[in-house]
Amino acid sequence: MIVKQFKSRRVPALVAIAASVALFAGCAANAPTASTPGSSPAATDAASTDSKNLKQVRVQLSFLKQSLDAPLILAINKGYFAEEGLNVTYERGFGNADTISKLGTGKFDLAFSDMYNAMDFNEKNPNDKIIAVAVTQNKAPFAVLSLKQNGITQPKDLQGKNLGAPAGDGPRKLFPLFAEEVGVDPNSVEWTTMEPKLRETFLLQGKVDAISGFSTSALPSLLKGGKSMDDITMFYYTENGLDFYGNAILTKETFAKQNPEVVKAFVKAYFRGLQDTLKDPTAALDAVIASDESKLMDRQAEKVRMEVALRDLFITPEVEKNGLGGVDEGRLAKTIEQTIAGFGLKGKPTIADIYTDEFLPEKELRTLPPESDRKPLS
Repeated sequence: MIVKQFKSRRVPALVAIAASVALFAGCAANAPTASTPGSSPAATDAASTDSKNLKQVRVQLSFLKQSLDAPLILAINKGYFAEEGLNVTYERGFGNADTISKLGTGKFDLAFSDMYNAMDFNEKNPNDKIIAVAVTQNKAPFAVLSLKQNGITQPKDLQGKNLGAPAGDGPRKLFPLFAEEVGVDPNSVEWTTMEPKLRETFLLQGKVDAISGFSTSALPSLLKGGKSMDDITMFYYTENGLDFYGNAILTKETFAKQNPEVVKAFVKAYFRGLQDTLKDPTAALDAVIASDESKLMDRQAEKVRMEVALRDLFITPEVEKNGLGGVDEGRLAKTIEQTIAGFGLKGKPTIADIYTDEFLPEKELRTLPPESDRKPLS
């Protein structure tokens, strides 16, 4: 048990989803959403009759609200958080690094982002560290994506190319390690920096040869931009020597020390929502769409995003064996070493410096639903 001393190349596999994105062209993009106490089902537990008696918990998403946030939305809508004594509100994020930065300021109590950017934050803020209390995505969606028209059909074709990503992009920071694994000289690559919302646009417009980012964000945007699965080349880091975990539930170490029961309650309710998502992803997707006050969310794009997550991020042999939320110590230790090298960290953080399983519910409460109970996404 890992406890901090508190006291307390997959494009062929993706072809199957091509039919679900035929209607992408011309669809409206997701609009920024936020929630405040007292507004909409996206902000307040429906089961709560008196939110004043509940502990207020502020959460930041990693980016715009997406189908990947279905476990949170279901836990709110079904009153799982309220049953645990919590009134959960959330706001959109602006990328993993920005989410971690804002969590560090204390504006939010918990957030969804990755452990590896958190390690970078912790080195710069050693007295105000952030920790992961549960892993929500067993596999990281870190990837390099390109278009076959650019002549990039295998990782080695990235040699000497112009890649694009925001400055704080985790996969960009880790690219030298990816390049080493696939036999590309990282110094031969030129990087173009842009805002996260412009990343796929730069690739579609030919301003860069490839982009680094999350498959769950980039792929739907490229498909919506008029490309088909046959047009896209994608290289997962997890399939090229970098077996990183994806997003996790993060909090400040000080908040966890001061509010251990709140953190435990949040994690427990969240995993109830995730189990419901895995049982009936169509209902979960519909709940996310219904929670979108802007009414601009594209269901087809969100369906693709969830399909990718169900297949590549949520359900893995490791989760089947160990349950949701935990880690394999050997795997995490290796990715920490890779992060130290890739991010150029000066310190030597250990597993206990970034992750604790102290707040996880019992294993029986976070097991994967039996395969026979998992409905297909439609």
